[in-house]
Amino acid sequence: MPRPVHNRLGAASASYNLRMRLLLQQPAIGGDPPRFVQLILQQDLLGGWTLMRETGQTGGRSTLKREQYLERDAAMAALEKARDAQLRKGYRLVFAQGAGVPQ
Repeated sequence: MPRPVHNRLGAASASYNLRMRLLLQQPAIGGDPPRFVQLILQQDLLGGWTLMRETGQTGGRSTLKREQYLERDAAMAALEKARDAQLRKGYRLVFAQGAGVPQ
């Protein structure tokens, strides 16, 4: 749980830099490097949430897509939906980081 940060007026507010990260990877097939999907959920300075999806092949090109959400619950639901879709495609969760990150 992040510690409160005191602003100039002395009022406590939650730290804006709350970040969750999931890395999913497909098993390598033949001699090809494995494909990966990285999902990052991060709060922005204005209190909204950004879900970033990076997909690609390890050691190769990748694509980054961003989605904005006003509320944390909607952003978490989108993160879980994206994770579940990749798990159904055969990806495995290899790394999870952050407070409250879904396993």
